[in-house]
Parts: sequence; C-alpha cells; structure tokens
Amino acid sequence: MNEIKQKAEKFLNEFFRRLGFELQARASASAEDCSLEIVGKDEHLLRGEGGELLYAIEDLLNQIFLSSLPRGARIVCDSHGFRAEREVELRAMAQHAAMRVRSTGVPFVFGPMSANERRIIHLALANNEDLVTESVGEGQQRRLKVSLKDSAK
Repeated sequence: MNEIKQKAEKFLNEFFRRLGFELQARASASAEDCSLEIVGKDEHLLRGEGGELLYAIEDLLNQIFLSSLPRGARIVCDSHGFRAEREVELRAMAQHAAMRVRSTGVPFVFGPMSANERRIIHLALANNEDLVTESVGEGQQRRLKVSLKDSAK
C-alpha cells in the first residue's frame, strides 16, 4: 500500500504543478489505508460546492490506481478535516429534513449529491421507524428523498 500511496502522491503533486494550483498532496503514514491530505493556498477550491473538486480528484485517483489497489481498498483524499466537517453538516441536514417531513407530511428531496453523501444521510436516518429514505434520479442528478413511511407506499 505504501508504494501506491507514494505513486498517488507523486502523480497528484505533478498534476497540481502542471495546472498551476498551489496545492501539495501528502500521503498518510498508515500502512493499512491509502489517504492523501491536500494542503496549500488553493485548498479553498477543493472545499467549494460541497467538496466537489476534492471528490473528483479522489475519483480520478481511484480510477487511475484501481488495478493496483487491494480488493475493496480506495484512495481517500481530505483537506484540513473537510470530510469530517461535511459529515457533521450532512447529519444536521438529515435531522432538519426529518423534522420538516414530520411537521408537514410532505417528502423532502435533497439536491444532487454523491453516493457517499447520500449514504451518510441514509445512515443518519436509518433508525427513524417513521421515515423512509430512497435515492431517486440518475447519474449526476441522483438525489435523496425522505418521506413518512405511510406516504412512501
């Protein structure tokens, strides 16, 4: 795994240099995972639009190194704890949607989001016996819908 991390780090740093981004990728020290921390003057670009660029870079790396990664392993990119902050934000959004659905009886549909973000909301609401969550739509426009169980039929 260390060799893959080093290659991914080298690739990403060259990618940033060629694009003129003031960013630096640093592989984590753990031998079990493949994590890259991205820091630098332009890191605000990574976190904009809900981390869209950060996730796109992560997807790119996973596509490039897919054949080298152990089965089930993925490369994970982060920038100053963005992923943890985003998870807290998504959980709060899930609770807000749940309260709104309960008070109005009307399903709540989130805007388009990644599979990982939809998963976080699904899990945040999984123990609510009166609610059901489902992903709707196709491709990049896939959304998450929260409904009362009775009205979901």
